[in-house]
Amino acid sequence: MELRTTTVPNLNVDKDRPAICPMANTTSQKHKNFVVEPMKEKSVKELAGIGLVLGGRLEEKGFTKAKDVLGQFLLLKQDKVAFKSWMRQVCFAGNRQSEDCYRCLREWCDAFL
Repeated sequence: MELRTTTVPNLNVDKDRPAICPMANTTSQKHKNFVVEPMKEKSVKELAGIGLVLGGRLEEKGFTKAKDVLGQFLLLKQDKVAFKSWMRQVCFAGNRQSEDCYRCLREWCDAFL
């Protein structure tokens, strides 16, 4: 069995700054699809950052629709820290998942409210 190695180009132009991941701030196709149209009766699983597992946990807690999570987001006054903490408590979302969901709802609100 032969091991293959790949060389990753150094994307760090400025040697005094830490290297950055070029994909870190991109939005998923799921996010893009969600924020371009009214919410209506979309499932909670259509929110960016929410898949089958977290969606199932949210549904068990009574949050079956994206608008239910939006309601909690608005009750928390769109506060990022409070919303991410709520996501951790309710469905055990990780930092990336709760961040993706927060950004999705924030962008949706900016477009439709």
